[in-house]
Amino acid sequence: MSQLNLPPVQFKTKQVNEKVQVFDEVRKKYVVLTPEERVRQHFLHFLVKQQGYSPGLIAVEMLVKVNGLSQRADIVLYNKKGKPSIIVECKAPEVPITRKTFNQAARYNMPLDVDYLIVTNGMQHYCAQLQGKDGAYELLKSIPMAKDVYL
Repeated sequence: MSQLNLPPVQFKTKQVNEKVQVFDEVRKKYVVLTPEERVRQHFLHFLVKQQGYSPGLIAVEMLVKVNGLSQRADIVLYNKKGKPSIIVECKAPEVPITRKTFNQAARYNMPLDVDYLIVTNGMQHYCAQLQGKDGAYELLKSIPMAKDVYL
């Protein structure tokens, strides 16, 4: 596996029916280690250990209804008041980050109304701060720290 552009992590893994599973510290269960899951787990670790987010304020693969369809947001971070603040869309390392990827995360935002959208493939990470309901946003140079989101 290629090295991701995230801090290295030592995950707890196990083999089940010829598939490697990784322990998800947020969901408190083992999940199959696909390329996208690898990015999700590394990014979760980065958010908690480097950026200071509380695992108790994170939802993984959260069910979101968009135009009557059930979809799953990879990661949703909540503020201390219980309001969704950040949506993170994770892709496998070989999947390029495009406008289409960003639009996918933006669709999840329709019912959630977050302040930030993050899209990552483990190699590239883009964070946009949303500015109002008109779809305007500003690309940020870095991922916001928890202390700045938890205000």
